[in-house]
Amino acid sequence: MKTGLKGINRATVAATVALTAGALLAGSTSASAAQAATLPTPTITAKGGFVMNNGTAKTLYSKSADTRRSTGSTTKIMTAKVVLSQKNLNLDSKVTVQKAYSDYIVKNTASSARLIVGDKVTVRQLLYGLMLPSGCDAAYALADKFGSGTTRAARVKSFLGKMNATAKSLGMTNSHFDSFDGIGNGSNYSTPRDLTKLASSAMKSSTFRAIVKTKSTKQKVTTKTGGYRYMSWTNTNLLLGSYSGTIGVKTGSGPTAKYCLVFAATRNGKTVIGTVLTATSSTTRTTDAKKLMDYSFKK
Repeated sequence: MKTGLKGINRATVAATVALTAGALLAGSTSASAAQAATLPTPTITAKGGFVMNNGTAKTLYSKSADTRRSTGSTTKIMTAKVVLSQKNLNLDSKVTVQKAYSDYIVKNTASSARLIVGDKVTVRQLLYGLMLPSGCDAAYALADKFGSGTTRAARVKSFLGKMNATAKSLGMTNSHFDSFDGIGNGSNYSTPRDLTKLASSAMKSSTFRAIVKTKSTKQKVTTKTGGYRYMSWTNTNLLLGSYSGTIGVKTGSGPTAKYCLVFAATRNGKTVIGTVLTATSSTTRTTDAKKLMDYSFKK
């Protein structure tokens, strides 16, 4: 059989092709590495920020990542994490809305899921009310339901203990929780790195993932008289629908916390997850998060 390659050994040809392909691949890899190395680090308005590759836990961006700061309602990620970690959890079990939850909202001028006293709502519905409209009434109801003790105060204290025990188990060494919703009592704080660790862990729950990627929902709840009503909740996370690949997770704000955002997105099989704390406005926290994700997906 004629090869058209007189005097050239076939093995030599194969080796040459392999070497050429290897050189091209190495050149391409080096070019990609060089491009990643020369990416300009983004400037954000938030005082603290952190992003990691959720698959490898590799740090992709860091700014004052271990500085303790007030976290606002991003605290509710831990509230949800504790609830979803309960043994033999029945998401369809019902909780009766108490007047204490409503009074708490009024007293603190807090964000609300607009729960109505006497209504019976499921644990799953409370989690939606917690994470979408950032309902502090839903947070109170969950703490009351899943804490231990004979009084409401004792149950809330017990639930806070579970929050801090969970933080310790996750290696959140610069975090402490003294509230179930982020309305702190002087010692409620975390860091961009710790909140990112928390969110990464929470996102392992399919229930949590389904909730935090939901833009809006209408939930049918049972009224005090045995009838029903619909509750409509919209997610405060503006990245949903405005940033391609967004899969969560939670906003936060407060007088000390200013504006916070824990975020996550997936593109081309790569998931990045991160946090910005103490941004100047709700607009800048979203802009900061987009900058950091754009940067991280290129690294």
